[in-house]
Amino acid sequence: MIVQNALETLKIQYLEIELGLVETPVKTSAEKRKRLAGILKKSGLQLLDDRKSILIEKIKIVIIEMIHYSDELPTTNYSDYISEKLGYDYTYLANTFSEVKGITIQHFIIIHKIERAKELMLYNEMNLTEISYKLNYSSVAHLSNQFKKITGLSPSYYKKLGQKRKQNLEDI
Repeated sequence: MIVQNALETLKIQYLEIELGLVETPVKTSAEKRKRLAGILKKSGLQLLDDRKSILIEKIKIVIIEMIHYSDELPTTNYSDYISEKLGYDYTYLANTFSEVKGITIQHFIIIHKIERAKELMLYNEMNLTEISYKLNYSSVAHLSNQFKKITGLSPSYYKKLGQKRKQNLEDI
């Protein structure tokens, strides 16, 4: 809604607005793009004008949706899934992502899988075995190893900390 309102305020025609992408029928003037960037910045959004930045955002969106908002992770390789979703060769996507972000797509995926695991642990609805299965880990040990590498904590210690925080909040 913020983006749509900004486009309409500046009288910028658009064909479609998707999460992270606006398609316009004609090239927008530099002055209007500058004004649009200012409006978006006030709302905490950023105008991406170059192809690489736009592609990186698309990669991030596919990964975040896949891990955080999908009931089941894809059964194919993540590389095939991302490549198919975006219509680009995975090697090109991986090289571009690494060049711009300074980390690999695989590392970005691991970071988000661990964030998802943390969420699931704090909800306390699933045990670690169920979480590792849900996030397509080959074993609980594999999940635990990656969890510790990313957070510096074991999953069980993290869960205890979460429970202590919850208890402290309830005692207030």
